[in-house]
Amino acid sequence: MTTQRNDGMISRRTMLAATALSLSPAFTGVAGAAELTFDLRIEKGRLPADKRLIRVKQGDTVKLQWSADRRVAIHLHGYDIEKDITPGVVTDMTFIARATGRFTIEPHLAKTPSGGHAHGDVLVTIEVYP
Repeated sequence: MTTQRNDGMISRRTMLAATALSLSPAFTGVAGAAELTFDLRIEKGRLPADKRLIRVKQGDTVKLQWSADRRVAIHLHGYDIEKDITPGVVTDMTFIARATGRFTIEPHLAKTPSGGHAHGDVLVTIEVYP
């Protein structure tokens, strides 16, 4: 919705608001926020050593593009995002890094007798800095 002034001109405030709303989906509303993409391939249940730590800033949009040599379900702790990874398919896990701290992504293993599930070794740690 736009508002017009008495002289028929659209107000500067309205124009600025409309411009902000039309920005791309990467706009997070946080000054200096970035959209970061990481390609992560799981082979034999592990990531390469240079992919096991990801550092981002609070407000960044983080896109993890997963692929694997076998089927695996993964879980990003703290953000409670789960994804099933299928061989031959790239699976996106995208989130805005709102919470600061260290967050691990681990594979889900077999169900436990209590009805939950067990986790495997940490695949990657994401550090979110203020």
